[in-house]
Amino acid sequence: MDSAAVEIDGSVMEGGGQILRLSAALSCITGSPIKITKIRAGRSQPGLKAQHLSGLQLVSELCGGTLQGAALSSTDISLSPAKIHGGSFTADTQTAGSVCLLLQVALPCALYADGNTQLCLKGGTNAEMAPQIDYTVKIFKPIVEKFGINFDCDIKMRGFYPKGGGEVQVTVNPVKELLPVVMMERGNITKIYGRAYVAGVLPYKLAKDMSTAAVRTIRKEIKELYINIQPLQEKGNAYGSGNGIIIIAESSTGCLFAGSALGKKGVYADKIGIEAAEMLLRNIRHNGCVDEFLQDQLIIFMALAKGTSRIRTGPVTLHTQTAIHLAEQLTQAKFTISKCVDEPSGNVTHLIECEGSGAVNPLTPGL
Repeated sequence: MDSAAVEIDGSVMEGGGQILRLSAALSCITGSPIKITKIRAGRSQPGLKAQHLSGLQLVSELCGGTLQGAALSSTDISLSPAKIHGGSFTADTQTAGSVCLLLQVALPCALYADGNTQLCLKGGTNAEMAPQIDYTVKIFKPIVEKFGINFDCDIKMRGFYPKGGGEVQVTVNPVKELLPVVMMERGNITKIYGRAYVAGVLPYKLAKDMSTAAVRTIRKEIKELYINIQPLQEKGNAYGSGNGIIIIAESSTGCLFAGSALGKKGVYADKIGIEAAEMLLRNIRHNGCVDEFLQDQLIIFMALAKGTSRIRTGPVTLHTQTAIHLAEQLTQAKFTISKCVDEPSGNVTHLIECEGSGAVNPLTPGL
């Protein structure tokens, strides 16, 4: 198998788990076997953690593949995919490992299955170093649906660090092929809203403090809009204790941006609110059409779509550059990045353009 496998260096560029997720998903979809070495070499604890291992096992199940070397702390794996099939699948990190990162690896594969796919994903719904589930539902989902993707996401139970225990049920409909997406005009910000939440034993006052501090910070820069950040006490649908905030901005052209932060031991609640607000403002200022966290998550769909996608962004992140590198290595997609300077404002934005590979789902002749 190894002689025919595409060799992926897990230490290149960003050097993290994203290389693993993208490579495994694209291997599954294209049918190309892969061998990944030096997994997460850029991290303080290299190799597979529980969330990466669960994601790989899930993808291998989805495509009836052969997975070798998959064990905790392993730095080398190989995956030889077969056909992607629909059905019901469960992935459980048994830690606070992110369910959103499990979805990142599984969703693209499920689009090319021979029928509907039900995913039961267990772990952390609101975890560090990963999108919060609120981001996945409110920002990621509506934007990727522009590619012709259709999936439902039901939050059964929220789970926080260190216990995990969260559960999300996802249903994915297959596609025949993905449509290209063009997002070039940011428009004006028309709405700002969000949720500041506490769960478990934490007092409701923390939610109010996060919300108040976030609104105050945004107000300094955006004075004309009503800002609605609701403080919430998560009651029955949370496992363990945690707190956090997500703030969303919508534009007149349908662009979505977010700022978010999670509570940490010993950090005042108003600091958490300010952190999320400053993140949102940073992502609005650059005048692109997506925020820094959505940018790299769209690359795989641009690479698979049939036709040319164009997306205007702020600064191009290392995660995005890494995703492009892998997409070009594993598909026929061709990306270009060019700089645009808006004359009146002097704002620099970047145009990410992709001639997609036009991946077709051969298993759904009825679609």
